[in-house]
Amino acid sequence: MPALKDKYNAEVAPALMSKFGYSSPMQLPKLVKVVVNCGVGEAKENTKVLDSVVNDISTITGQKPIVTKAKKSVANFKLREGMPIGVKVTLRQDKMWEFMDRLFNIALPRVRDFRGISADSFDGRGNYALGIKEQLIFPEIEYDKIDKIRGLDIVIVTTAGTDEEARELLSLLGAPFKR
Repeated sequence: MPALKDKYNAEVAPALMSKFGYSSPMQLPKLVKVVVNCGVGEAKENTKVLDSVVNDISTITGQKPIVTKAKKSVANFKLREGMPIGVKVTLRQDKMWEFMDRLFNIALPRVRDFRGISADSFDGRGNYALGIKEQLIFPEIEYDKIDKIRGLDIVIVTTAGTDEEARELLSLLGAPFKR
């Protein structure tokens, strides 16, 4: 069982129960899933780019991503409906906990001039979105083997009803928010 999940059960759940005054453990906010997404605009000219992005994301997450396709045709972007334009992977259960642990404790501190992640990126329903400018912050990615530095989006979905509950949940789990 991942260490972060143990921490949730041992420390985070009792702290949330006392802070928000829940009467039942079923009211506790929990992590549902983590979605890692990478948009690849240049995939419309060069389809080999998608293969390297799929390889990078699967190395980072430990799970094979699916290729996302364009829903609409946009003439200005030279984009037709059904063209592959990105990859995404949804992590749940143990893979989600392991990824969150690596993100908070290994990857984010490796960002240059890192002062913490923004506490304002909640959506109003307890979900948190985070953008990363380069995939190199993950130790699994070797600098020599990548063709281009790409960013990726990470969305953390929780069962929290409010942003305050979700912020408290993530900070107790070890999310490095700005002070």
